[in-house]
Amino acid sequence: MPFALLHRDGADHVDVLTGDVVTVATLDDIPMTPGTPVLAVIPYRQITERGFECVDDGAPLECLLVRSRHTEPLSNFPPGDITLRDGGFDLSDDEYARVVEEVLRDEIGHGEGANFVIHRTYQARFEGDPRAAFGRLLHGEQGTYWTFLVDTGNRILIGATPERHVSVLDGIVMMNPISGTFRHGSGDILDFLRDPKEIEELYMVLDEELKMMATVAEHGGQVAGPYLKEMARLTHTEYLLAGRGSLDVRAVLRETMFAPTVTGSPIENACRVIARHERRGRRYYAGVLALLDHDESGRQTLDAPILIRTAEITPDGLLRVPVGATLVRHSTPAGEVAETHTKAAGLLSALGAVPSQPAAVRGTAQSPEIQRLLASRNDELARFWLDSRAPGALTVPALAGRQAVIVDAEDTFTAMLAHQLKALGLSVTVLPWTSRPSLTAPSPSLATSPSLAPSPSLAPSPSLAASPSSSPSSAAPRVSMSGIPVMPDVLAAADLVVFGPGPGDPSDLGDPKMAALHGLVASVLAAGKPLFAVCLGQQILASLLGLPLRRRDAPYQGLARDIDFFGTSRRVGFYSSFSAVAGQTAAATPYGPVTLAVDPADDTVHALRGRGFAGVQFHPESVLSRDGVEILQELLPPLLTEAVSPAIPG
Repeated sequence: MPFALLHRDGADHVDVLTGDVVTVATLDDIPMTPGTPVLAVIPYRQITERGFECVDDGAPLECLLVRSRHTEPLSNFPPGDITLRDGGFDLSDDEYARVVEEVLRDEIGHGEGANFVIHRTYQARFEGDPRAAFGRLLHGEQGTYWTFLVDTGNRILIGATPERHVSVLDGIVMMNPISGTFRHGSGDILDFLRDPKEIEELYMVLDEELKMMATVAEHGGQVAGPYLKEMARLTHTEYLLAGRGSLDVRAVLRETMFAPTVTGSPIENACRVIARHERRGRRYYAGVLALLDHDESGRQTLDAPILIRTAEITPDGLLRVPVGATLVRHSTPAGEVAETHTKAAGLLSALGAVPSQPAAVRGTAQSPEIQRLLASRNDELARFWLDSRAPGALTVPALAGRQAVIVDAEDTFTAMLAHQLKALGLSVTVLPWTSRPSLTAPSPSLATSPSLAPSPSLAPSPSLAASPSSSPSSAAPRVSMSGIPVMPDVLAAADLVVFGPGPGDPSDLGDPKMAALHGLVASVLAAGKPLFAVCLGQQILASLLGLPLRRRDAPYQGLARDIDFFGTSRRVGFYSSFSAVAGQTAAATPYGPVTLAVDPADDTVHALRGRGFAGVQFHPESVLSRDGVEILQELLPPLLTEAVSPAIPG
């Protein structure tokens, strides 16, 4: 009979689940019946439910319908011996290094994203009892979120995953971004904690999971940490995110597919990059193992760790251990090759398949110097995401009750930006760029649905489109007899139109997205509608104002720095590879005079503002932007009151 063995960190027992296995097509098909818990084994290919790309390997979504559940003591699962034969990676070190180099050069270097996770798989023939391997993990690992063995009858998964992906209990949604890998005995952990690459990696996955929390929690996620995640052979750094939510737990799973720690950011484009460079399926790597149930009050519950540090064993005895490395602008091919070896060796050592050192004793995290280094990581982060506040505490009278529409260009930073705008008093709707602006009447939901729709699949927003099946090129605005683009009615009904960030080259008008966004921005400018633009949005706005665009010499991905923001020093976070450039701080444009915040070192334009419009190259919504909310409070009210900033001539 199919079964599962589950152990949570710190527990003195193992949960033993038995039942029947069914295969379902989608997350919505997972049975949810009070009294019958379900353990779902969710493969990476389910990412297509979000409309994202993947190489489809046909790995099934299997559900164990739990008919019996009891606990057994840890002593019932002693470690045993296993043997692995003919082991090795599916990609050689040289092959994997070439892929890493291509991603760094062609993707991160060309503005396609901030970080990407590329995997390879250790394969071997497995001999022995899987329960013995589970016993080895149980007694040889520490600090795991779940240690587990799942036998569906079609495959066996054995793992010791350190990372909760998402959980729901008592109406509280929690996520747990983890990044940075220190191999015990490889050096001084203090050097690891000071390493800029490791620090930036964690910040970037924190931002990416805050995007997810902004979608599934009513007020976004509040940040706690960072902490050390100490395991037997490796130590990681982590944050915890929490927020109150009310979505169906299957919708929570769908909207959080999959963790940036195993995909990248922005996630939609990360999936394209993964498909383009891995060119093979991921099976269960980067998916989740999800226990869905109900509490005593009948409320849904969810506990879902990420499927990493996990071995899959097929009925014919083939063992697969997929491992990945997070590629960022500081990465080197040699360093990422070494990281995959470290991660594979961690699980194989715990299984007893390769020699290992005795498990370390916990306590490192109590060092005062380590605690100081961890705490200092938050010194320059945005308090908006770290602190609690009373409702209405940030409301700006000039913005209260006004309607904003955010056009999403394939980066769900827009969900975080929406929460900030709502905190300032605006009512917000987020629309995808793929929507076609052919509506002939203002959308009634701008008036009747002031809150941000948490998910297009759950609460449809007013759209620029007739249907999602419309071709991307149909997003180009209508053109009037005079040749001036006609602003879509759904945007005309808003008080403020915001063009958000997204991946890609803003100058590539052969890209349907870029062509559509150029047309939409032009239509809003032509109509004199208040406009605010972020990152890609600013690049397109700047090009329409007549400013040249330039690819940066090195990507500005996940980088926080102090800038001169119209005479005031502000700390902000960048995720970009392109920028407008100007040799002066003022410019005459077809839309009137514009004031520019220009970096004197390289002439890049950090921000701009004119009559009725403003833009920023950085991300005010990012956790890296310490002063993001203050910048929004400064820039947005003049747009809606039709006031001209004193810094702008005239």
